[in-house]
Amino acid sequence: MNFKNQLKLILVTIICTLGHLLSAQNIEIKGKVIEEVSKQPLAYATVTLFDTTTKATLTGVITTDDGSFKIETDATQFYLQISFMGFVTKTITQFDIKRAKVDLGTIILKEDAAQLATVLVEAEVSSSQFKLDKRIFNIGKDLSSTGASALEVLNNVPSVNVDIEGAVSLRGSSGVQILINGKPSILTDDGGALGSITADMIDRIEVITNPSAKYDAEGTSGIINIVIKKDDRKGINGAVSVNTGLPDNNSIGISLNRRSEKFNLFTQLGLGRRVYPRDSENTNEDIETGTSILSKGTDLRVEKFYNITLGTDYYINANNVLTLSGNFAYEIEDQPSDIRFTSIDGTNTVTSEWNRTETTEATNPKWQYELVYKRDFTDHEDHDLLISATGRSFSKDLTSLFQDTTISGTQDRDDTQNTRTDYGSNNYTFKVDYTKPFSDIWTLETGVQYQIDDIGNDFEVQDLVDGEFVTDLGLTNNFEFDQNVLGVYLIGGYEYEKWGVKGGLRLEQTDLTTRLVTTNQLNDQQYTNVFPSIHTSYKVSDAVSLQAGYSARINRPGMRELNPFFNIRNNFNIRQGNPNLMPEFTDSYEITSIFDIGKTSLNFGVYHRYTTEVIERISTFENNINTSMPENVGTNSTLGIEFNTKYRPAKWLTFNVDFNYNQFDRKGTFNTAIFDFNGNQWGSKLMAKFDLPADIDLEAVGNHRSKVKTVQGARSANTFLDIGVRKKIFKDKGVISLSIRDVFASRFFETFITQNNSRASSFSQRGRFVAIGFSYGFGKGEAMEYSGGKRR
Repeated sequence: MNFKNQLKLILVTIICTLGHLLSAQNIEIKGKVIEEVSKQPLAYATVTLFDTTTKATLTGVITTDDGSFKIETDATQFYLQISFMGFVTKTITQFDIKRAKVDLGTIILKEDAAQLATVLVEAEVSSSQFKLDKRIFNIGKDLSSTGASALEVLNNVPSVNVDIEGAVSLRGSSGVQILINGKPSILTDDGGALGSITADMIDRIEVITNPSAKYDAEGTSGIINIVIKKDDRKGINGAVSVNTGLPDNNSIGISLNRRSEKFNLFTQLGLGRRVYPRDSENTNEDIETGTSILSKGTDLRVEKFYNITLGTDYYINANNVLTLSGNFAYEIEDQPSDIRFTSIDGTNTVTSEWNRTETTEATNPKWQYELVYKRDFTDHEDHDLLISATGRSFSKDLTSLFQDTTISGTQDRDDTQNTRTDYGSNNYTFKVDYTKPFSDIWTLETGVQYQIDDIGNDFEVQDLVDGEFVTDLGLTNNFEFDQNVLGVYLIGGYEYEKWGVKGGLRLEQTDLTTRLVTTNQLNDQQYTNVFPSIHTSYKVSDAVSLQAGYSARINRPGMRELNPFFNIRNNFNIRQGNPNLMPEFTDSYEITSIFDIGKTSLNFGVYHRYTTEVIERISTFENNINTSMPENVGTNSTLGIEFNTKYRPAKWLTFNVDFNYNQFDRKGTFNTAIFDFNGNQWGSKLMAKFDLPADIDLEAVGNHRSKVKTVQGARSANTFLDIGVRKKIFKDKGVISLSIRDVFASRFFETFITQNNSRASSFSQRGRFVAIGFSYGFGKGEAMEYSGGKRR
């Protein structure tokens, strides 16, 4: 073959190869799956692509939370099937291919009545999901949450810690904003109130470490959103759960739902009684004189709670939905305590002993009501308008009787005091959110929110003098708190193939007024702030994705931090507020890598937070009395890493690991004290889940939190274990469970404080909790151990 013929052959080969490559380019097929009756998105439906000739499966995906899907193929002859248990499978054979893309638009699936009558649908989804700006943890397969409250469920969520007093932290930092169904709630205003939400009521928990500008800027370490279950399947559905345990821990939960053509009626009821015992020890010592005050004893928090939610969705038409819902919670509290005090002189001799007993009773009625209108536009599946108005009301009527009785010593410690607290809070939030996609690539989001907080705390202390109670004017006052916040945001989003970015700005105007009624002391603060945010993600491959984000946040002091008056539960350890406190500001950055490799999913992230006007409680000592008050004390720079992984070495065994480490650098002064120091802290969780024969599951969750240096001292390390076991019964419609929290009674809270010539230590512990639970689903419902996702 001569050179010319060889050249022709090479050219022909190249042209044929290029033609084959061009003709074999991937075709992208997308669409959105909805239900025929409710017009709601159908999440987790299976989308499968088949070869037309061989009928062999080419590839497949499942639909996302909004019912959408994308699937790619290099085949030229294929057809598509969409299936979901309880619905008629749909087959699509005709495709309009334009520029290697197919847009199937909205695909409607019809219910299969015969199948629904005989098949129980149990949707098993991943325990966690990663979105562009949040992580989603589905509840129900978490066995150790059986019989637990929302606070106890939160403690098993990666990156989240809840101490025994109910304080929630995220990545070791406080300043967390807790939402319910994406909005502030009466049940999040007080940490203890989350006890009226049982684990059975929770669908999923969303952890947002770097919120976008769409969210309220409150919460320097992020947002935790608790999503409550709501069923919208056609017909009557329901479930009931019963829990009992030791210490006294009893609750009942009922969920009912009726879905018709135009209405979706839903209700949830929770009621119960819980007892939280606590053993505590406190020591205040004057190093210079050697004198000290020791206190040791037990207190209880006995709660009876009633919680009911009623609501309805009214489907005006296929594109317009109106939702009206209300929630009423009522709590009855009883807090008895018995504390023994000991006074010791410089020679380590006991000079006096006395008992201080407390009898506290309180009632807490809480209301919340909400009206929501949503319009879906027909030009694009993500084009929608959401308008909502929410009202919240919370009041507390509390009375306490304190009695001191001398046991030994020359000093008469006998004393009797009464306190009365009338607390009232009214909050209103009005919000408009609008999303407009200009194409499949570009999206614009905008909205406005106005929040009104009107709070009052009327506190009175009375001393028993000559057989009559006399008001102590020095400790009695009425504190009023009024805060209005107007927020406006604008977000632009770009998403194309493997890369997406979302950037936005939020403008907030804050108007705060506090007033001490007796002295008419006013404190007005007005400030305007801009909070930018940006999030981006890049899909390296099907197994590897990268995410990065930045947001600016604020932590506004609340009623408890600003109110200068205090309770007198322990006269030697006093906590009070500071009406001159300024808000914290935080810049938060993070980069996360997500790997999905075979039987292992792994997430590794690096984050940095820089906070100004840091709020810390500063203790001062006088005559062995420790008085702590929040103060703005400089800056804090935190650099940390976070690691989460899920590994399933066998069908019957799954491991989940969560590890968080950060180091911090503190700079600041208060009065003459300098608070410049650095330190580190780390925490880890290990969950092992065993799928045993006879439909029995076993789970163990181990937690460890390291020792950490604080502004004036340190907080001790802590390790504890929770376990749970569950068995399905009654053809999977029922579930019986046993859980033990803090198996070895090793969970405690211990702090040490050193200030000038004084030091203090504090130790408290609640002990082991055992709970047995039973749940049963009826109608098209199922037992309240549902793992998450949108139920059908």
